[in-house]
Amino acid sequence: MLGTQTLLLARYMDLLSARQKVTATNIANADTPGYRTRDVDFALELARALEGTGLEKPAAPAVHAVGGLPVKNDGNDVNLDAELQRLSETGIRFGLAALLLKGNLTAVRRAIQEGRNG
Repeated sequence: MLGTQTLLLARYMDLLSARQKVTATNIANADTPGYRTRDVDFALELARALEGTGLEKPAAPAVHAVGGLPVKNDGNDVNLDAELQRLSETGIRFGLAALLLKGNLTAVRRAIQEGRNG
């Protein structure tokens, strides 16, 4: 009943949720000595989602350390400004995906209602 686009949007929202959790963890550990910034590899995870049918249970997203960031004296490389920006961007993307998903589900509901009335 649900199309591929709807399933991919749902997977995209799952990935955004995972990224939001990872970003929140980064922010929480901004003062933890030796902590390294982590992120979800969106390109890899979306490629995986596109390879499948969308019907299989998705694997947990791969979380990786972000390299190339300036490291403070305590070995921590979290940049709060960058993390807060990522948190905001992820929230905006999630909101947009939710609107698109709502539109897809509304279209399915209308098709069902028209089928009953037709």
